Amino acid sequence: MRRAITTERAVAIGPYSHGVIAASGAIYLSGQTPLDPATGSLIEGDIQAQTTQCLDNLEAVLRQAGLSFDNVVKCNVFLTDMANFAAMNEAYSRRFAAPYPARTTIGVASLPANAAVEIEMIAQAQ
Repeated sequence: MRRAITTERAVAIGPYSHGVIAASGAIYLSGQTPLDPATGSLIEGDIQAQTTQCLDNLEAVLRQAGLSFDNVVKCNVFLTDMANFAAMNEAYSRRFAAPYPARTTIGVASLPANAAVEIEMIAQAQ
């Protein structure tokens, strides 16, 4: 049994839920690109601004589930240019405290809406 999480404070540009709560209590958050929830458009700005918007969107989904970044156990970050890794990492590090979630960062050819970054998460309800 699973239950979908949706919020108007994040954008879905396809037939998927913002997140799903599994019977185990694991919460799987769909990848978020740096889309402005008010307009549905890609925000303007550098990789740090785009990373911040991705995390803002993910935080909205977490809050809808009654969770925070403290519940996140795994993140996957997708970058269209690995030269942006350090700048992305700087923006990312402002949102998490030790013990940090596990993370993988992957270089990809392209992302929806021509985004430079997309982030997905797995969280655990306590």
